[in-house]
Amino acid sequence: MAGRSITVVGECVADAFVEPGAARPGELALRVLPGGGPANTAVALARLGTPTRFLGRISGDPFGELFRAHLAGSGVELSGAVRAAEPSTLALAALDGDGHADYSFHAEGTADWQWTGPELAAARADGSVCVHTGSLALVREPGGPRIEDLLADVRAGATVSIDPNVRPLLVEPEAYRRRLPRWCELADLLRLSADDLALLLPDTTPEQASDRFHRAGARLVVITLAEHGALASLDGRRVRVPAPPTPVVDTVGAGDSFTAGLLHSLAEQGFLGGRLDALTAEGLERACAFAARVAARTVAVAGANPPWAGEL
Repeated sequence: MAGRSITVVGECVADAFVEPGAARPGELALRVLPGGGPANTAVALARLGTPTRFLGRISGDPFGELFRAHLAGSGVELSGAVRAAEPSTLALAALDGDGHADYSFHAEGTADWQWTGPELAAARADGSVCVHTGSLALVREPGGPRIEDLLADVRAGATVSIDPNVRPLLVEPEAYRRRLPRWCELADLLRLSADDLALLLPDTTPEQASDRFHRAGARLVVITLAEHGALASLDGRRVRVPAPPTPVVDTVGAGDSFTAGLLHSLAEQGFLGGRLDALTAEGLERACAFAARVAARTVAVAGANPPWAGEL
């Protein structure tokens, strides 16, 4: 794939939602949807029209078949995906009255974290203007450090985007804090949510956090602030965009969709493919406003179901 293609590296997760009204006495009814932060981002990018390649270790179990069908059906290219022998990662989610999900994870020994050097060596990004990764696959052993090595290799020709997507129930925030300086060295774009920021740097404002991440090496820092929109900081130049008013069904996949909208717009404007040297404040504001629209459409429907380009 050439032109403005983007490669996404990371996990697929089966999101099993509790369905309180669907169970008979003595049963628990679940509705299983394909998820996982990187996979959600890849789906959203492809649906927006960006040529997208997904590098993941996808199990051969029924959840893995669900992931493959979902990714391919959204237009994601899967030639770099590994068919893994290990089982899929499962997240059990219960939604509160505001649509926020409370997760418990079943992730020990699952496929997503078991990257080997030869697997990633065979899955190098070819011609992509950007490589995006993050979430659990980047922080969990043994695969995380190997993905970092991949990012160091591809930086010569591709913009690197990282979304830490902190999951404190599965990995202690301190593990993210230890790795964050290295991620800032590797990343041209660092995207976090307000929840991520509260876990990583308590009592730190988005502006203070942005400056700290800039000093560590990240040129562009984008912090999404839920209903308050987003703050973007490019080498210290700030851009703020509001969140479009929208009814919220649930917030699952909202941040992943924002990231996809941001990368899609930056690619479409010709800013990806290096160290973001040509990016302007105007181009950044346009990209963030588009990303906010994509995220708004995602929270208006159930699950991580980002919009197609024609729906925008």
